[in-house]
Amino acid sequence: MTNRFADVITTAAQVRDVLGQPSERVLKKEVSALDGHCRAFIAKSPFVLVSSCDAAGNMDVSPKGDPPGFVRVLDDRTLAIPDRPGNRRADTFRNLIENPRVGLLFLIPGKQETLRVAGAALIVRDRWVREPMAVAGKLPDFALVVTVTEAFFHCAKCIIRSKLWDGAAWPDLDGLASLARVIVDQGRLGESVEEVQAAIEQSARERLY
Repeated sequence: MTNRFADVITTAAQVRDVLGQPSERVLKKEVSALDGHCRAFIAKSPFVLVSSCDAAGNMDVSPKGDPPGFVRVLDDRTLAIPDRPGNRRADTFRNLIENPRVGLLFLIPGKQETLRVAGAALIVRDRWVREPMAVAGKLPDFALVVTVTEAFFHCAKCIIRSKLWDGAAWPDLDGLASLARVIVDQGRLGESVEEVQAAIEQSARERLY
């Protein structure tokens, strides 16, 4: 791939030559535990992205969403994320068995800043962890328990540029296929789009929690 490009950055020094050094303020905003600001943000967040990596370096980012506060802060260095019924690929879990490191990105609709958290994760089934995260009487099968090593708030520039929370700036969806259409095309399935769409809708009705 690199043969296509003539000006490729290959060292950290080259990056710094272009970017310069971060300010003391930027460096000092990182904390090693979940303080009151982190806890307050997590308590209002209905959505987190979980990044993980297997032993070979293959990356994955998995979205997790639930009512605000669905991620439990167990103490100032530990949080728990419920795992709801999904497609059973278990990409994150398979990665964690090989490499426990994770990165988290918390978002709050309407809030321009985001919260970044990194740490090491365990796949846990202890009932005392899972029971407080039940929804409609249904416990998550697993909890992702993260031991926090660093956390910091990310500035608003990417949200401002993307106008992520500005509904008037959202692109129209014309020309985008339905998920059912994509699954049939990419999987070269013998099922019809209508059959796959019906299965998706049934899953949403019966397996949301």
